[in-house]
Amino acid sequence: MALMFSLLANAQVQDPAYDLLLKQLLSHSVREISVQEAIAKPTGILFLDAREEREYEVSHIKSAIPVGYDDFTLATVKDIPKNQRIIVYCSVGYRSEKVAEKLQAAGYTNVVNLYGGIFEWVNEGHEVVGPSGHPTTKVHAYNAAWGVWLKNGEKVY
Repeated sequence: MALMFSLLANAQVQDPAYDLLLKQLLSHSVREISVQEAIAKPTGILFLDAREEREYEVSHIKSAIPVGYDDFTLATVKDIPKNQRIIVYCSVGYRSEKVAEKLQAAGYTNVVNLYGGIFEWVNEGHEVVGPSGHPTTKVHAYNAAWGVWLKNGEKVY
């Protein structure tokens, strides 16, 4: 069976220093997708947000389903078909990679990690929405140390 997402061994973000950090931080155990590829083929994709509820409530990718990280369980995704096209994201890609690993181990066959996470999504000028579903410039920047990689938007801690 052909995979619906391509394998991006060389996914990149715009900032070379951020890219170097991600190359070292991530284990690359899950297929990675760039923001550009995610935007290019949006039909049929389900976004899962692996950040915590307080982060999701500040803003998230439109229609994303919050699944969390600290309390993630497979029960959260039990109604999602195993062949669904899924992009998991978090702030930078570390937590989403770990959630994607769990999904793959549970038999989900078409799961990828958004390389650079919501930070890169916003850095590249793509919309996020707040709790009301309306566009916002606010993004939870996790903490000041990680927030340096969020170049666009209004940082919230």
